[in-house]
Amino acid sequence: MTEAGDAFHPLSGAGAIVFVAAAAATAALIVLLQPVLRQYALARPNHRSSHKVPTPQGGGIAVIAVTIVTVAIALYALPLPAGDAHQLAWTFAATLLLAVVGAIDDIRTLEALPRLLLQALAVVVVIAALPADTRIVPVLPWWVERALMLIGGVWFVNLVNFMDGIDWMTVAEAVPITAGLVLFGQLGALPPQPTLVALALCAAMIGFAPFNRPVARLFLGDVGSLPIGLLLGWLLLQLAGNGHLAAALLLPLYYLADTTVTLLRRLSKGERITQAHRSHFYQRALDNGFSVGEIVAYVFLLNVALAGLATASILTASRLLHAGALAAGCVLVGLLLHRFVRK
Repeated sequence: MTEAGDAFHPLSGAGAIVFVAAAAATAALIVLLQPVLRQYALARPNHRSSHKVPTPQGGGIAVIAVTIVTVAIALYALPLPAGDAHQLAWTFAATLLLAVVGAIDDIRTLEALPRLLLQALAVVVVIAALPADTRIVPVLPWWVERALMLIGGVWFVNLVNFMDGIDWMTVAEAVPITAGLVLFGQLGALPPQPTLVALALCAAMIGFAPFNRPVARLFLGDVGSLPIGLLLGWLLLQLAGNGHLAAALLLPLYYLADTTVTLLRRLSKGERITQAHRSHFYQRALDNGFSVGEIVAYVFLLNVALAGLATASILTASRLLHAGALAAGCVLVGLLLHRFVRK
């Protein structure tokens, strides 16, 4: 955990200024970009789509750009400890790489293999930039843990992309996760630089939210969902590496469960996992009569509850309580998944 004197306090006046500036800058940049996105990045509905009319995508350009620029300015202007500037720089470089990959995929679809290889490259860059002594499960050999980080990182990048299928879904996921991480930074459980990144990303997503409100006038696009997945994965990795594995698992538990269970179901049926589909639990909820607003409200409230359980695990060193919090989170997620598949 960070020392009290070194901690970045995101709930201070400076933190509030960073938050408001990032949210306002994201909204302003989206307004400026919308005419270009309508012309060059229009998502047309197909049999897998949840939208009915052509809608511009690419709002992630503003979210990622504002997040990175806000963090850079804040690091220059605020009296923050130096931290690991090397790690942050390489993480942002990998984020920009995925943003470019996503932008290309939004305009002209990339084949699955090169897209996956580029995602893996971005995750490798992030992992290589970690301090050599960063450990999540120390009982595992170092190289096994790094290999699992690679697999988990690529999966996390893709699961955010997979789940970004209806209006406000990524907002309902990313805002509670990043808000929880900001709180953990305030408590000293997350280093200052990741806390600042979480604050800026949370604000940028809130600035994007009015444009993505059902019925959306703008989508994130792959240019947003892929790098957001990478940043969230890196932030959760920082939390786990700081001794809070239970909290790092609890925050994204709904996304992890929906995508992983869906993948296993499709594999068991012999379906091609690289083929696009509409079988995620939230998509099945749409088919079962839930409205988009109901789905994202359920997901948002669940994520708030998971953040509460993660906070409880942060505030105690009891492994028994950590296990209990994880078990309670699994029960809550399971109940919502079951609710979504009922007609």
